[in-house]
Amino acid sequence: MKTIELTYHLKDIDAIAASVLEHFESKTILFNGDMGSGKTTFINALLRAMHSEDVATSPTFSIVNEYNIPGDKVYHFDFYRIESIDEAYNFGIEDYLESNNWLFIEWPDRIDELIDEAQSLDITKISDDIRSLKLTIESKLLTENKAMTEPKF
Repeated sequence: MKTIELTYHLKDIDAIAASVLEHFESKTILFNGDMGSGKTTFINALLRAMHSEDVATSPTFSIVNEYNIPGDKVYHFDFYRIESIDEAYNFGIEDYLESNNWLFIEWPDRIDELIDEAQSLDITKISDDIRSLKLTIESKLLTENKAMTEPKF
């Protein structure tokens, strides 16, 4: 299992996001962290690194937001309010999971059983302007032959 750990100041978030993006080997990224830890803020920085003109907002109530990047899309999910797998099926989660688009998923533990391959990104708030980040490839979920082999952009 490969792990990258970083501590960063929020003023450096764009550079950190661009660096982390280079280590993505899956298009499904699971964002873990307490409420207010900066998951959506980091997703915004990732969108900038992916050359998107969109601005991420938390999809807590809408469940999913769609962002455009050159040649692709990013679907940003927030499953905090999901109470059952059935709710995820009701809005068509399987279509998103099979789409081959980027999937940024907050509160992924709510739909664990539906995710086949992914990388986890854990964010911890150290202070108001400092965060700790840990990027992990879940080797039991991501196999060598399924790893993303196409260029990211």
